[in-house]
Amino acid sequence: MANPLKKLASQTAIYGLGNVLPRIITYVFSLVLTYIFKEPAVLAPNAEFFAYISFVNIIFTYGMETAFFNFANKAENKEQVYSTTLISILISTVILTLIFIIFSNSIANAIEYEGHADFVIWCILIVATDAIMAIPFARLRLTNQARRFATIKLVNVVANIFISIFYFIICKNAFQQEPDSFLGKLYNPEIGVGYAFLASLYANIICLLLLQKEFRGFDYVFDKALWKKMFAYAWPLIILGLAGMTNETFDRIILKYLLPKDIGAYQLGVYSACYKIAMMMTIFTTAFKYAAEPFFFNNAGDKNSKKLNAVVMKYYVLFCLFIFLGTIMNLPWLKNAISTKYQVGLDVVPILLLANLCLGVYWNLSIWYKLTGQTKFGAMITFVGAIITLAINFMGIPYFGFMACAWATFTSYAVMMVVSYQLGKKHYPINYNLRSMFVFTFIALAFYGISLLYSGIENTGLKLVLNNGLLFIFGWIFYKLEFDNLKNLKHL
Repeated sequence: MANPLKKLASQTAIYGLGNVLPRIITYVFSLVLTYIFKEPAVLAPNAEFFAYISFVNIIFTYGMETAFFNFANKAENKEQVYSTTLISILISTVILTLIFIIFSNSIANAIEYEGHADFVIWCILIVATDAIMAIPFARLRLTNQARRFATIKLVNVVANIFISIFYFIICKNAFQQEPDSFLGKLYNPEIGVGYAFLASLYANIICLLLLQKEFRGFDYVFDKALWKKMFAYAWPLIILGLAGMTNETFDRIILKYLLPKDIGAYQLGVYSACYKIAMMMTIFTTAFKYAAEPFFFNNAGDKNSKKLNAVVMKYYVLFCLFIFLGTIMNLPWLKNAISTKYQVGLDVVPILLLANLCLGVYWNLSIWYKLTGQTKFGAMITFVGAIITLAINFMGIPYFGFMACAWATFTSYAVMMVVSYQLGKKHYPINYNLRSMFVFTFIALAFYGISLLYSGIENTGLKLVLNNGLLFIFGWIFYKLEFDNLKNLKHL
């Protein structure tokens, strides 16, 4: 029998190519945008609208992706589950898209983007195409078609980047040099950063064409009784998703409303750029999530499933600590990934890295309420996190600006992690190796603290040598303490 952990690692690597690599490419290009749009306030709409997109995505998919995993894994007729879920998403997407388009002008005015109903329409179409693709992508994951999943995801981001380069560099430069040229006429300075929305939309359309096979080859049957059960399972995930997205992106929506307009736009641009530097943790977690969710569901009936979950959690945390230290210790040169005017917000990076580590741990812990069907607990926990996020942001932003956003994110995820762990002990107890995780976390934080003692050194090269020396020592400690344990994993 194949080692399940080896399979999980393999699937994570493949999903890494399809999800992490595209995110890294997007991540790098988003940093390049800080050099194309050197004023943070000009780039701010990009962060704000993609924050709106993340919220509306939750409404358009309404938890049916996770419901599909749960019910398809248990059902004998998986095609019927797929068909029912897909029909539900297609119908709701058409209805919701029409409603948003009809009221696009009013929405643009409400969020202080008068005259840019086009931004709203493009973003809604991005959400609509995302929603339509969600279930076919979930089917590819469930059937272990990781390579096809990875290929299409990679095509999406490559297309997005090339279209963005076409508008932001080729057409923009042509407009600045010869406004009446063919390429110059394709660029409208009033749209500006909005071309990022068009690029995402065009890339999604290309992906839909590549996914057309997933819309054929089966009977479109809508099982009303099955749908009711699926929706009953899924609806708490809507609350969970909205609350979770409040924790993740709501700060980028309210910054401009809680600060004077010019200051708010500037701080939003700075915060969003520095947030990107901390995203390596999120990128790894997302790749891991794509592989681990079907892994946890598929192995739920195995007698060693809880032991496997504990091992997965331990090494997930340890790997994230490497990402934390690797990012922080190399920040003296990583900061140059963003334009100078954005670097004033670098103090948020370590806070956000730890916040995303807590989020990843929480996500691993959350499997207990998904496996037991008690998704209401997930909604409750995330709702508590959202309340904390909102409270700290509303109270702190007027006084501390984007630093309040970072601390709100960390506090929220840390509380969610602890609450989920305590509830999990009661409803789905797993014997996690807390000692090992705490020891390595303490060492990582201690090394970060040591690096702060000499942070005033002006010689960047010397600072990097000292920092990476600490990173090497951390790796050596990991090797000495965990080498034998890693060898034993093959026997699981």
